[in-house]
Amino acid sequence: MSAAPEGFLNYVDAHKDAFIKRLADAIAIPSVSGDPSHRPRVKEMGEFVQAQLDAVGVTTKLVELGTQILEGQKTTDRLYGRGSTDDKGPLMAWINVLEAHKASGTELPVNLKMCFEGMEESGSEGLDDLIKAEAGSGKFFHGVDCVCISDNYWLNDTTPCLTYGLRGISYFKVTISGPAHNLHSGLYGNCVHEPMTNLVQVFSKLVDSQGKILIPKINELVDKLTPDERARYEKMDYSIEDIDKAVGASIALSDDKVDVLMAGCVTQCGSGKFSLRLVPSMTPEVVDSIVKRYIEYEFGLLNSKCKLTVEALSGGKPYLTDPNHWNFVAASNATQAIYGKEPNLTREGGSIPVTLTFADALNVNVLLLPMGRGSDGAHSTNEKLDLSNYINGTKLLGTYLHEVAKVKK
Repeated sequence: MSAAPEGFLNYVDAHKDAFIKRLADAIAIPSVSGDPSHRPRVKEMGEFVQAQLDAVGVTTKLVELGTQILEGQKTTDRLYGRGSTDDKGPLMAWINVLEAHKASGTELPVNLKMCFEGMEESGSEGLDDLIKAEAGSGKFFHGVDCVCISDNYWLNDTTPCLTYGLRGISYFKVTISGPAHNLHSGLYGNCVHEPMTNLVQVFSKLVDSQGKILIPKINELVDKLTPDERARYEKMDYSIEDIDKAVGASIALSDDKVDVLMAGCVTQCGSGKFSLRLVPSMTPEVVDSIVKRYIEYEFGLLNSKCKLTVEALSGGKPYLTDPNHWNFVAASNATQAIYGKEPNLTREGGSIPVTLTFADALNVNVLLLPMGRGSDGAHSTNEKLDLSNYINGTKLLGTYLHEVAKVKK
């Protein structure tokens, strides 16, 4: 039986259209932090969120941390639009939760403090410092018992999940320069050292065709898989077919779901940039040093007269917490109340460095409670959020609050 009052749940059902409108309004604001021309719209999105929170009785404060219109459309039961699942859908759902409680006369079972920031895709510059500054006695985050972040997804389309681990990241830029200006390939091709050819050759030494990292000493930094961890992966409601469905092709690197779930590092390159995902006990500092030395060594073997520059652009440590903590117990109970099934316990491949900042600065358990499905296509063309996930996800977040109050009594 759900810990959430019927009045709250009934209000969510009755105001489905209004909640969809709220999300559509949010998606219509092109707050793309990675595009300088849209940076003012990030602030606009923050002001929109503030107005929505003010309307449901929340005390808010905007803190300074140092355009193309997207018209969302409802197609069948899928809500399409950039940001629908990552991460405006979950954000609007939290506001839906507050409205449903206030309008239905249902008292919030816990005290809530919310922190919304629009630059996560561009490194969230300044956010870590703000959290640390507001963690002390008498500050905004003082007294927080646990943290919940909704910025990830289910493994598949059928089973909800709770995430207790995230990979870190080391992000690099490799620049190889040669001639002072562009040259005509017909006149100079095969006559001079070509930077692009050198770049392709260097990048080919990072990973093999089966996804294995070729950089020496990197795999030695990865923690060994424990029997308990393997058993947890074996138990998960997840299959290779789920991967095929999510990516739209049968291109998984392994037929063993455990191998896929625990794959430690993934490189991604283009325009001279690549990232390497980190797992315990890898750190950006150690990885950056190893990768730089390796690239410089491989470039040296080319005997090229071009110039090499390797930059470590940004980095974040991996995150791992206790999935048996009462915060996860509350989320699991809420998931079973709304979806009628036990959630998968996952360690996700994405990187959300602020998760570790909250955990370290506040010394509390941080839970990732996702709303969207594995096939939502976050960050890609035709990103979507299923209507059922949006509405049931709103119920899930609200029920989670009641379950937290229940387990903390």
